[in-house]
Amino acid sequence: FSENADYLDASRPTAVNLRKALDRMDRVVKKSSGQPIPQILEAMRAEALAIHREDMDMCLRISEYGLELVKDGDGVLTHCNAGPLATSRYGTGLGTLFLARERGVALHAFCDETRPLLQGARLTTYELQKAGIDCTLICDNMASIVMKEGKINAVFVGCDRVAANGDTANKIGTSGVAILAKYYSIPFYVFCPSSSIDFTCKTGGDIKIELRQPEEIREKFFEKPMALPEVKCYNPAFDVTDNALITAIVTEKGICRAPYTESLAEAFMK
Repeated sequence: FSENADYLDASRPTAVNLRKALDRMDRVVKKSSGQPIPQILEAMRAEALAIHREDMDMCLRISEYGLELVKDGDGVLTHCNAGPLATSRYGTGLGTLFLARERGVALHAFCDETRPLLQGARLTTYELQKAGIDCTLICDNMASIVMKEGKINAVFVGCDRVAANGDTANKIGTSGVAILAKYYSIPFYVFCPSSSIDFTCKTGGDIKIELRQPEEIREKFFEKPMALPEVKCYNPAFDVTDNALITAIVTEKGICRAPYTESLAEAFMK
């Protein structure tokens, strides 16, 4: 099992929650060592369901705290996907929008398409439309103009790994959005379950960034290639947003603010 767990973990080197879940399953397997296979499988199933229930609970509590950060009629910019397709039930970065809808709070989401894999276009707008939430799809390079035009009151993003000092790894382009938000004095919020906090990483410099295939940039989703096949491509799947650009990190334990080394430790390491 350990070898297979390592293989699965290698598919997501930037995110930390998969490794944490695999480690939990590995402990169950080792604890059940020597038992009949059906019993081991049942123990693994029970642990997997426990992880799922815990994630749903964390997402709900995170979403509740997020409601404190917005008011009826606000415009919220999103990047990538942090909804039910990425997590459980409500999601993290999108959870507050779903909860707001349930409670009669009208929010308007402006969704970055999120190049090159278009998670914002393919996943986020799908989830929001199905839930009846007002949303507008924009290209990534339109984030600045909607901020300048006063359409955005807050930025909501999820995260793949948060370092002990609050530096945050998330989908490529997130740090650029954070820089824009800082310039236009728009609050930038990271929605983060404890499963995505890695206290072994002191700063974002300790986070490994996944590099992906050039075909995602040159030709994916296009009828014809958009660049010559021999052109060099640099395709990091994630970037790290400096903690100085983050207004607050919203967790299931509450809303953490700078200095994050202190607030995150106080919330999760008591």
